[in-house]
This record gives sequence, structure tokens and C-alpha cells, in this order.
Amino acid sequence: MKRLLPALTGAALFAATGLAALATPPGASAADCTPAQVVANDGFESGSSPWTAPSGAITADSGQSAHSGSSYAWLDGYGSSHTDTLSQSVTLPAGCGTATLGFWLHVDTAETTASTAYDKLTVKLGSTTVATYSNLDAGSGYVHKTVDVSAFAGQTATLAFTGVEDASLQTSFVLDDVTLDVSGGGTTPQPGDPTRTPAAPAYTVDLSSDASGGSWTGHESVTFSNASPTALNEVYLRLWDNAHGSCPSTPITVTNVTGGTPSPLTVNCTALKITLPAPLAQGQSGTVGFDLGITVPSGADRFGHDGAYNFLGNALPVLAIRDAAGWHLDPYTNNGESFYSVASDFTVTLDHPTGLLVPATGTSVDTPGTTGRTVTKATASKVRDFAWGAGPFTRISGTSAAGVKVNVYSVAGISAADSKSMLSTATSAVDAHAQRFGAYPYGELDAVIDNNFWFGGMEYPGFVLDLVSTTALTHEIGHQWWYGIVGDDEYNSPWLDESFTDYATDLALGKTGNGCWNSVSWASSAEKITNSMAYWDANSSRYSTVVYGYGKCALHDLRRTIGDTAMTTLLRNYAQAHWNGVSTTAEFKAAAQAATTVDLTSFWSQHRIDG
Repeated sequence: MKRLLPALTGAALFAATGLAALATPPGASAADCTPAQVVANDGFESGSSPWTAPSGAITADSGQSAHSGSSYAWLDGYGSSHTDTLSQSVTLPAGCGTATLGFWLHVDTAETTASTAYDKLTVKLGSTTVATYSNLDAGSGYVHKTVDVSAFAGQTATLAFTGVEDASLQTSFVLDDVTLDVSGGGTTPQPGDPTRTPAAPAYTVDLSSDASGGSWTGHESVTFSNASPTALNEVYLRLWDNAHGSCPSTPITVTNVTGGTPSPLTVNCTALKITLPAPLAQGQSGTVGFDLGITVPSGADRFGHDGAYNFLGNALPVLAIRDAAGWHLDPYTNNGESFYSVASDFTVTLDHPTGLLVPATGTSVDTPGTTGRTVTKATASKVRDFAWGAGPFTRISGTSAAGVKVNVYSVAGISAADSKSMLSTATSAVDAHAQRFGAYPYGELDAVIDNNFWFGGMEYPGFVLDLVSTTALTHEIGHQWWYGIVGDDEYNSPWLDESFTDYATDLALGKTGNGCWNSVSWASSAEKITNSMAYWDANSSRYSTVVYGYGKCALHDLRRTIGDTAMTTLLRNYAQAHWNGVSTTAEFKAAAQAATTVDLTSFWSQHRIDG
């Protein structure tokens, strides 16, 4: 997603979404593993109970601020030798194989060192230290921390945060919204098992719209296999666009599930666990089906409608990924992307009024439906998601020099000249990126243009939303390679698609990036190009500057370090090696090092590229 305007890139419209707390119902057995949040009074809004804490540590004092609500926990901050401990007893059900401790932490300090941890915060479950922080983690706002504590399944233990301050110069450890979410009954992935599963999803979707194209009902099914040697006991559907509603009143509804047993929605109603009838061993397949309802909310958004024009990005439920880290059930972010999925096949049939045009991912074929209606069948292979629009768009089409069909769909108010300009930009950009990274694989490309998009532009496979902007459209089309073809975990490693796409955009537009790294100025020692969206949601004004700006400048700097020819070969070979796969920071760093005789150790450190 490209953010163009400082007023829009400086702050997300929505705060980072936390996991929904669900109480375990009476009589439920541990083996059932009802997803739950087991920390009581997690936001400190109900006084101190059941926390044990020093007097005044749980407070609404104006000396610090809460992450949400009005209260928070403030440990240390005295500037003298001092120890504060905040604790409560928690029970992790035995049947839940996945447990994640999460909390929002703000550290401020008077220490001036950039290398010595004088004051420390230790996080323990029972006698085990699960995380440590110090004055070196100081920053301007809250940062969301997560720790995998799945090893404590079935145990009752004391969760404790202990801040220890030395004799001089204060450090304050400020905590809020402490959660311990349990889910995922049955066997968890074994440590070191990096296999991404479920694998090879194939989605079949049949939907029919109302007269406006803003309400859709029908059926979706997905067939998948278990690629992992660890049995697959359940799958999770991500209902991403429920983040646009008010949980539990949601714009995406799933009912009449077949092929498994659904649990209550979690993660702000964006995650639906479906327990399979029997565990799937490695290589075995399963199918889950359900009735689907979609109601598009008002707003010129990636999921929303701008008057008569509907945009349905992330509207179809898709399978979450399980890997060595467990199930990826990250919250939705409106500041960037949370999406992480494997390459999948989609066959989507959309029945709609003939007066509506329906641009969509994949290659579309229209046939007559019942009186006054048209059936658009879109087929897409090896894509990570599916998006579409519906409205009285104006469409113009062309073909790039390399033979890619490009369609530009414009809302009312976009001039014919601007539409033609965007068609020219799109045909040039798709060929420029393909020449560098490999042939465009998605058949046709649809660009939907609306100058009311607050976010600038948004990418989906074969389908982009954009303003009238040459730079933004070139960027979104670049995402067809960096996110679409070469996938990544967009929540935990956003730089792998945004930085690479902005670098590709510069190359396509003939920009050299000369000297751009010279203007880098870090906001804190915790700020890194490779930080996750949890960090950027807590520091939203820095997201575009660092991930887009510093990230692409680091890649320009890498090109200057290893040479133009080596960099060109590196990126093309890397794209080919990860075609329809998933990229990680560690894999890219290894590939870059293999492409040069220059030792890049200090380069990664200087450019704050960790992983």
C-alpha cells in the first residue's frame, strides 16, 4: 500500500486491534480449547484486583498515559535504587496448544547511554524468564510485545513483571493491555518445523449481489492439504474485513460451516477457528465450506463504498498460516497490512446487475444471467488473495508492449485524460517490473481509480486501487511482484514488500536514489527498518518514513555497495527462487551476501536490518 500524503501517512485511522477476550464457558473440557484471554483486569481499568502491585503502581496519573482507557501500570521511575513487581496468577488450559503473551510497553528514561542496560524489566511465567527489556528500549510511545508461551499449556503460574532501577537516572516501565491468549487445541508444531500449512488452498466461491453491488450472499469452500509432519487438527479462517465493523456486529458473516466445527470468533472477530473432524496427517487433504454474507460499509476504503462504487479488498475469508511460530493470528492494521498467506487458486463466480462493472483478481469472463443480470466468472491461479469491485465504472483497456491486458476502471469525476494517463502508466509499469523481476503471471491487470482513497493506493493480485498518480500506480503494480509473487509476512516483516516495492518504483521511474541514505535520522534505538506492524502501529508517524523511505534507500545503498550488475542479478534471481513462495529477511540477507565478496555484516547493522 502506498501512502502519499503526510496527513494520511502520519497516523493510522484506527489503533492497533487487540485480541478479543473470551471467557471459557462452564463445563467446557480442556481438550475443547475454547479460545480465551486468561489475564484478568488486563487493562487495569478495574482497580488493582487480582494484580499484586506496589501502592500507586496501577494508576491513572497524568505523569504517564494509558495505551487504552485511562489506567495503566507504572513500574520504577524513581531515579534511585528501586524494585517494583506487578503479578497475577494465570491458568493456561491443557487442551490449548498455542499461548501468546502480549502487552503494550512504553519505556522512558533519563539514561543517556546507547549501550549499557542500567535499569531492567524482567517478565516471568513461574520461575522462567520469558522476556527482558531495559533503558535501551526507550522510545516515544507504546510498543506491542508478544511472547510465545505455548510451553506452559496446562499450567497455573504467576505472571510477573519486575522492574529494577539502579541508583541514579530514572527509567520508567509503563505497561497496559496485558493479554495471554490461548487457542489451537491438539499438537503444536514442533520447534524447528518451518513448514507452512495448510498448503495448496483452492477456493471456490459463488456469490450474488443486491442491486447496488454492496451486499453479497452465497457460498465459499476451500480445499487444502497438510504439508507439515505435525498433524493438522484445526484451521483458522481470517475474516479480515470484520475489523471494519464493531465486533460482534460484523460485515462478514460465516454460517452453516461444513467440514469442521467452528468456535467463537476471536482477534476482534477476524479469526474463526474450525476444528477438523479428524487430524490430517502430512499429505492428507480436507475441505471446509460455509455460507458467506458480505455487507460493504460506507467509505472510500479498501473495503468500503464511495457512493455507488464498491471496493471489496480482503472480503473473502482466507486460511491463516501455521509454521514454526504457530498459528499466525495477528490483528488487523489499518496503518499497513497484516496479511500473510500462501499462493492459492481461486474460482469466483459473481452474479450481479448488468449495469455494474465488476473488475476482479484473475481473468474474468462475463455471461448473461437471469433477466437484467450478468455472471462474472473470475479465475486466478497462484494468488495470495482475491479482490473485486462493483459499480457503474467507466472502463478503458489496452495492452502492454509485452502483451499484458490492462483495464482501467474509473469512478465518476475522473477525467478521460486522467484515465488514459493511468492506462499509459500501468502498461509501462507492468512491463518495466517484469523486465527486472520476471514475467507478469496473472493474465490481465485491473486498476480501479478513485481520488477519494484516503490511503493512496492498495495492492491485490491482478487488481489495484489507486489515485490518479503515476508514482502511486507504479508502486502498486510493483507489489504484483513484491507481495504477490514473492510473498512475505506483511504484519511481522512489512519492509519485505513495501521497501522492495518502493525501490522497484524508483527504478521503473528512473530515480537513482543518490544520497537518500544521507538524510536518515532514527527516532530511537528501538527503531529499525525490519520492525513489525506492532511497532509501527505504536509509532505510526514513522511508518512511511522508515519502511518506505529508509527501506528503499537501504536497497539503493546495497546496490552501490555490491554494484549495479550484482544487484540487478540478485533481485531477479531472488524473485525467481521465491516465485509463488515466501521471503524472509534472513533469506534475503543470505542471498545478498552470496552475491558479493564484500562482507555485509556492518551494512546490515548500519542500516538496522535485523533478522
